Amino acid sequence: MNTTADDVSNVATRAWAEHDMVFIELIDGRQIGFPAHRFKLLATATDADLSQVKLRASGTALRWDNLDEDLTVKGIVEGRFQLPLREYA
Repeated sequence: MNTTADDVSNVATRAWAEHDMVFIELIDGRQIGFPAHRFKLLATATDADLSQVKLRASGTALRWDNLDEDLTVKGIVEGRFQLPLREYA
């Protein structure tokens, strides 16, 4: 299998959550964060639930066993979220 630059840019080496935010670090060193409320199952999760995130599929997916939720790193990098960003007054 040939690996393209796009394939590599969608691989995470680390994932973590802090204060309703989920973060990933990509293999090229970039870090991306997004609010948990952008996904239906994560929106109501506690900080303890969010902290249980694990990398799966050789770093191409995020998994929360306790929430039965999976997200692709590619979808996160491309900004494909289920819900709109909340507006704060």
